[in-house]
Amino acid sequence: MKGRRTRIARWAAFALLVGALSVVAAGCGGDDEGSGASTEIEGLGTSLEEIQENAKSEGEVNLVQWPGYSVLTDEFTAATGCKVNTKDGAGSEDMITLMQTGEYDGVSASGNTSVPLMIAGDVAPVNTDFLSNYEDVQEGLKDQPYNSLDGQPYGVPHGRGPNYLMFRTDEVPEDTDSWSVVWEEAELEKYKGKISIYGLSDFIADAAVYLKSTQPDLGIDNPYQLNQEQFDAAVELLKKQAPYVGEYWPADAAMQIGSFTNGDSVVGTTWPYQYVQLTAADPPVPVQIVKPTEGTTGWSDTWMISSQAKHPNCMYLWMNHMISPEAQATVAEAFGEAPANLKACDLTKDPNHCDTYHADDESWWEDVYYWTTPVADCGDDRGEVCKTQEDWEAAWTEIRG
Repeated sequence: MKGRRTRIARWAAFALLVGALSVVAAGCGGDDEGSGASTEIEGLGTSLEEIQENAKSEGEVNLVQWPGYSVLTDEFTAATGCKVNTKDGAGSEDMITLMQTGEYDGVSASGNTSVPLMIAGDVAPVNTDFLSNYEDVQEGLKDQPYNSLDGQPYGVPHGRGPNYLMFRTDEVPEDTDSWSVVWEEAELEKYKGKISIYGLSDFIADAAVYLKSTQPDLGIDNPYQLNQEQFDAAVELLKKQAPYVGEYWPADAAMQIGSFTNGDSVVGTTWPYQYVQLTAADPPVPVQIVKPTEGTTGWSDTWMISSQAKHPNCMYLWMNHMISPEAQATVAEAFGEAPANLKACDLTKDPNHCDTYHADDESWWEDVYYWTTPVADCGDDRGEVCKTQEDWEAAWTEIRG
């Protein structure tokens, strides 16, 4: 862990160097706008036709993924000759560690994974000229800080979703619409031992979202850009909550599914995936999800290619596959997320899926704060006084005890 934290502390110092290398790469080939910049990946074809031919000899692609993200794999193998091998990541830290081994060709990365991977050079920029489905991806999801660096795309947007408040309707009032149910002492007492909370340091941002609404004098704008006073307030709120938490569920969503099924948990923060599984059970578990009035954190995920990819041609075909309308429709319904390619909306089994998950309603996403990596630079006139990922991890260890 010490070595890992040392790397995090150095990422900011590496950023300028990586940015300079990206500029150099942009001048090595492709068009003048940067979308065709050289990827500098050994063995990658120089045309789509060459990529397709090379993929047949590579024969496989090795992926780190959020559970359930890889879909229509048999169809992909039949079409490309690339067998799909997957490894489920146990959270963002684990995904970063796995990608740094050089054993995997790509990853489905949330912002708190993608940013460090880009800065450290563990993933490579992509040439979108080789991705025929890229032009169909929503423009609002492209060229974002969590999937691009210095104007160069580092992957393909996969989909997005909020971290919902979920509760059992046989235990919690159905009109519940505020995060206060997991933060205020009277509510905590009511559900003591049955509160389910996401168990990684990213959850500090969820405390900051609640404080942004309830303590405006703190001046919180971005819940990932916290100065000392704001950070201390979030940590204090989490310490008050901790004695009442029944479980801190990790990236293994099965743990939370089980606890809500048997009633050990009745309220907490969740992903859409758990809700989909719980309501599809036989019999269905009586749960409800809501984006609370205070807003929430969320994720916008990106398929990225390793800078050390041993099967880069298969990985390029895989990235294009995963933003196809067919794959997007399948994974969006399975995971309960908004697809990045809106052509998927015509293919979902539920014709109302995209409306339900607000796929093309940008106003709904305005108070969803996507996971990212906290750094010292606050991104405003405060300068470099914000708490870093290292600070967040240290505080989370103290909160958990």
